[in-house]
Amino acid sequence: MSYIQFLGAAGVVTGSKHLINTGDERGQRGIQVLVDCGLFQGQKEWRERNWQDLPIPAREIDAVILTHAHLDHSGWIPRLVKQGFHGPIYATPATIDLCGILLPDSGHLQEEDAAFHNRFKTSKHVPALPLYTMEEAEHCLALFKPVNFGEPKRLSDEISFQFVRAAHILGSSMVEITLTSQGKTSRLLFTGDIGRVRDSETSPGRLVRSGPTEHELCDYLVMESTYGNRQHPRDDPRPEMAALIRTTVQRGGSVVIPAFAVERTQKLLFMLKELMETGQIPRVPVHTDSPMAIKAVQIFLKYTGEFSPETKALIDRYGSPLDWANFYFDLTQDDSKKINQSKYPSIIVSSSGMVTGGRVLHHMMQRLPDPRNLVLFIGFQAQGTRGYDIKNLAPEVKIFGETVPVRAQVESLEQFSDHADTPELLEWLHTFQSAPRQTYLVHGEPAAAAELRATMEKDLAWKVYVAAYKQKVPVA
Repeated sequence: MSYIQFLGAAGVVTGSKHLINTGDERGQRGIQVLVDCGLFQGQKEWRERNWQDLPIPAREIDAVILTHAHLDHSGWIPRLVKQGFHGPIYATPATIDLCGILLPDSGHLQEEDAAFHNRFKTSKHVPALPLYTMEEAEHCLALFKPVNFGEPKRLSDEISFQFVRAAHILGSSMVEITLTSQGKTSRLLFTGDIGRVRDSETSPGRLVRSGPTEHELCDYLVMESTYGNRQHPRDDPRPEMAALIRTTVQRGGSVVIPAFAVERTQKLLFMLKELMETGQIPRVPVHTDSPMAIKAVQIFLKYTGEFSPETKALIDRYGSPLDWANFYFDLTQDDSKKINQSKYPSIIVSSSGMVTGGRVLHHMMQRLPDPRNLVLFIGFQAQGTRGYDIKNLAPEVKIFGETVPVRAQVESLEQFSDHADTPELLEWLHTFQSAPRQTYLVHGEPAAAAELRATMEKDLAWKVYVAAYKQKVPVA
């Protein structure tokens, strides 16, 4: 019998991998398709799963269908290829372009981490090895195949799919799958990450059009639950952000903003530009310190068809961020080092968004001990990450093996999230043509998934289950 097996993002907000197997009762294998192939991030017990083999050989997986480019959904692809996968990887054109910068950068960071551990003898493995290299990540890009939104794609007589808009980040999609097995047809919907349901009044500064696609019809729903027990603030974050920046600059400090290089950084840059042009914050240097930043902005400007009306108006008014005065894109390590040599106030936007790696670590080491500075979080911080500890006011954190005191002001603005919260999810689910036969919640911490399940059962009267790691569920 056909089944779905949850190989990641079950009980955690990371490592999304969902296997579809169309085999029958006689043990005939059928086609095997992986929806998403994400990297586990956060706690050590989760990260260690990145080194474990899948329960089936990678070479026996026929295809990968990718919902979007974030590493917790795409970042294990080079490892899968390294283990023998050689099938097609289907994604939207924008997702493929973004993976073209995110995956090699991830491989580069893996190599840097291994080199650090080998230099300072901080790993129990001798030598410490990268999960995959930048070269291996670049090699896997040849397997990507573009599929446009709404374009039907048949993989075999048993399975076909199409992408519909998820409105989470540029190119993000949900996957509608039609599965025919033993004469029966089932419709599956994998949401990936679901974007904010409303427009700029609810989600200020959003860059992609509102979504996700409404009036869905499916028998089995596999849905994220990241914000299953929380609601986003409904107020505009700009006044509070402006006040925080003004206060920091007045006391001679700098603002460090850990931000994901894709989507979140672009949204933030437009917001900072608008605040400066309207006189709400001083014109201090804004550094986007990420090797991916300039490429991400170029990709972003390529897909104007996905922009919200507000984004189109901002681009018409201000042009490309790459041309703005006093906004700097620091591509080299020397550029990055010069930021920390400056004693004057500035705004530093750097990845990674959860402070798990990348150049933001150097800025944190430099700025965290000084109470004049501000660390401003604008994204979700998963348990087990350094960002989670700083956001929750840990007195000190470890960076590059050193203990760094946290004396800087730490604040968080929750309005920037690109995930739908519980009321928004319910609003979207109420548009379904009929109730799915079964719904499985993934990509959420246990408390969030459990609360969303209870809310959906009460509000919708649907059959809802919280997926467990490596659990198999039949698709009849």
